[in-house]
Amino acid sequence: MNLFDVYPLYNITPVEALDCTITDEKGVEYLDLYGGHGVISIGHTQPEYVAKLKNQLDNIGFYSNAIQNPLQVELAEKLGKLSGLEDYTLFLCSSGAEANENALKLASFHNIKSRVIAFDNSFHGRTSAAVAVTDNKKIVAPINAQQIVTFLPLNNIELVENELKKGDVSSVIIEGIQGVGGLDQGTTEFFQALEKLCEAYDVVLILDEVQSGYGRSGKFFAHQHHNIKADIICLAKGMGNGFPIGGILISPKFTASYGLLGTTFGGSHLACAAGIAVLDVIESEKLMDNVNDVYAYFLEAIKQVPEVIKVKGRGLMLGVEFDFDVSTLRKKMIIDKHIFTGNANNKNLLRILPPMTIKKEAIDTFIIALKEALAELK
Repeated sequence: MNLFDVYPLYNITPVEALDCTITDEKGVEYLDLYGGHGVISIGHTQPEYVAKLKNQLDNIGFYSNAIQNPLQVELAEKLGKLSGLEDYTLFLCSSGAEANENALKLASFHNIKSRVIAFDNSFHGRTSAAVAVTDNKKIVAPINAQQIVTFLPLNNIELVENELKKGDVSSVIIEGIQGVGGLDQGTTEFFQALEKLCEAYDVVLILDEVQSGYGRSGKFFAHQHHNIKADIICLAKGMGNGFPIGGILISPKFTASYGLLGTTFGGSHLACAAGIAVLDVIESEKLMDNVNDVYAYFLEAIKQVPEVIKVKGRGLMLGVEFDFDVSTLRKKMIIDKHIFTGNANNKNLLRILPPMTIKKEAIDTFIIALKEALAELK
C-alpha cells in the first residue's frame, strides 16, 4: 500500500530534535524557525514535557469521557489562570479544525441561526464547517459549500454591520493574527467595534487562536492585545507541543447540557498531561517574556536585510515580506542553509514560527543565512 499523495515533500528525514534544532538521518542539523506550523511551542523534546508524558503513559494513556479525569480539571484551572480567563469553561478536543467546528456548532445552537461571517484570506481548518469558513475554494468540496458563509475584508466594520443587520448571522469567526493567509490582522479599532456589534446583534464572536494563541503573540491570546473578550476562543497547535490536543474556551453566556458537544479522543489522560506540561513550562520559563524580547530583537536585526519590505504579525508569529515570490529562497534556506521557515498564501512571504524558547543567537544565524542566500540568488 502507498500513501495518498497529497503533500509535496522535501527530501529530508528528521530523526531527532532538541529545542530549536532538528537532526536528519544523515546527521545534518537544521534550525527550526517554523515549529511544524507553529505546533512546537516549548521546544522539541523539552525534558519536563517528555518526563510528564512518559510518566503518564506508565499509568493510563486513555479512557473515554464517561469517567472522572482529574487531569482535565487541572488543565482547565491552569489554562484559566495563565490566560486570565478563569470565568470561562473548557471543552477539549483533538485539533484546531475540530475546535473551530465545535465553536461554530455551539454558536448556532446558542442563537438558532446559521450564517457565518468570515474574512478574506482566512484559514480555519479542513472539516465541514471549518473549511467552509476558510477562504480557499480549492479545498472546499461541494458538500462543504452548503454552509452559508459571507466573506468580508478585514478592517471594514461598516460591511460587517451591514451583514449583521440582516438578522440571520449566527457567528463571526476571525483569527487573532492570520496564519496561512499571510500574517494580516485586525486593528484594535476594528476588533473593539466588532465585539460591540456582535453583542448588539446577538451574534457569537469566535476568536480562532489556534496558531496565534498560547503566548506566541507575546500575550496569551493575540486578541488580548486589543483589550476585548471573545465569546468562544479556539485552541490547538502549541497547546500540546506536538501531541494532538485542541479545545474551546467558552464564555459564561453559554449553558452546557449533556450531549451538546462530544469527542472520542479529546481530553485523554495523555493529551492532558501534554497540555499541563506546556502550561507549566510557559509559566516557569517565562516564555511570553522571551517572545517579546526576541520579537524586539528580530525587528532590529531584520533591518540589516534591505530586500525585506515589511515584517508582518507580532511576537513569534511573523511574516517577512519581499517584493518577489520567495519559493526559491525558502527552498535554498532549507536545503543550503539548513533553516526551516514556512510559506503562506502571500507568495512573497516567509513565515517565521519558531519555538517560543528561541534565543537571539538563532535570530543572528537566520539573518546571516538570509543575507547569504539572497546574495547567492542574485
